[in-house]
Amino acid sequence: MIDKIAAASDYTTQQLTSNFTDYTYTVNIYVPNGDVPEGGFPVLYVLDGSSYFHLVKEAVRLQSRNAPKTGILPAIVVGIGHGTDLHERRFYDFTGQAETYTYPARFKGKGHEKHGGAENFSRFLEEELKPSIHAQFPINVQQQALFGHSLAGYFVLWQLFHHQASFQRYIAISPSIWWNEHELLKYASTFIKERPYAYEKLFIGVGELETFMVDDAQQIASDLEKIMDIAFYEALEENHASIVPTVMSRAIRFVNKN
Repeated sequence: MIDKIAAASDYTTQQLTSNFTDYTYTVNIYVPNGDVPEGGFPVLYVLDGSSYFHLVKEAVRLQSRNAPKTGILPAIVVGIGHGTDLHERRFYDFTGQAETYTYPARFKGKGHEKHGGAENFSRFLEEELKPSIHAQFPINVQQQALFGHSLAGYFVLWQLFHHQASFQRYIAISPSIWWNEHELLKYASTFIKERPYAYEKLFIGVGELETFMVDDAQQIASDLEKIMDIAFYEALEENHASIVPTVMSRAIRFVNKN
């Protein structure tokens, strides 16, 4: 249910309450000016919208002014944000269900109360948020992308492996492949075995200074390139915090690639 709508310069903000997650999300929506392209606008869904919506929106808005040179087309950008319980809620919404949850030693015994809400969050995206966006704006349902960084990058891969057809493009930046003893690698193995080819495209970016996360990202990209179109990019001298603004333009160009 959409609780309220507010206009804010070149984007609108809505509060959307999910029946699947029993949670209210802040949804920011940017719609390009100008003519609607044949078939509707591409749409890019941005997880952790409170952190990354404005960055992605501006990257799309500014560069789409000269699409022939930048390779970035006008697109609708939808940011999905959490409330003040951001840290705890991310670990619930973005992690898959499992019998047990194992934390790395570096967490020093500290964890989170709730895990395993990815399926409910996925249903929120597919059955509540996307239909709401489609009803309000001219969307090209064949050009939908999902972006996530860190733990949200884990969810992007989880979504690909469990519900691949929900998006046509996936962007996972510094994905937390380490989570729960690298369970994503097992999901990837099953995903590869079950299909000769996946028509979805995947961009994986990681910073050179992210140590073990570079190896994890390289491994999963190497495995998946056997059956799908993969773009892997390691940004030199970048860390976990700096990687997103560094790699965003490259990732969006990949989303626009035919």
